[in-house]
Amino acid sequence: MEKLLFQAALEVQDFFTANGWQFAFIGGLANMRWGQPRMTEDIDSTLWTSFVGEENVIDTILAAFPSRISRAKEFALNNRILLLTASNGVGADVSLGGIPFEKQVIERGTSFEFSAGFVLRTCSAEDLVVLKAFAARDKDWADVRWILEKQKGKLDVQYIKHHLFPLAELKEEPEIIGRLEKMLD
Repeated sequence: MEKLLFQAALEVQDFFTANGWQFAFIGGLANMRWGQPRMTEDIDSTLWTSFVGEENVIDTILAAFPSRISRAKEFALNNRILLLTASNGVGADVSLGGIPFEKQVIERGTSFEFSAGFVLRTCSAEDLVVLKAFAARDKDWADVRWILEKQKGKLDVQYIKHHLFPLAELKEEPEIIGRLEKMLD
């Protein structure tokens, strides 16, 4: 399954790069790099669109990749995500980035060779912690725990707090902050 994920990610990455678009892989692929690999059946990325010209970007993507849902363009404009399928059948979720933190996630992304021939651009470990903690699902907290353990002593904890705390407040879930603080202790 990993090889299929890497193939799908490389296909998406090549398409984004050919169009001159800024992006980074997040989610399961980034977790494979920074934390504990776990079964994932799709790839997740953030593509910088900045709320400008998004319809053209969506149309360009949908001309190249089939959607997993009907009314994909409308769904993407309303929910800021495209639910696609790569040519090998793997799901590819593309978040449309528009807020400054998403821009920073993309800019801080770096390339990593997962295996021979599969060099993919992922978000940083710190940004992955912020994204996972913000999502706040049980599996995301398990991922945060693994990242904190595997990257112990290497993470910029102040950066994580600086970006997560306002997002948790915006989401009106202050318990996210408390849970992360406990994990950091």
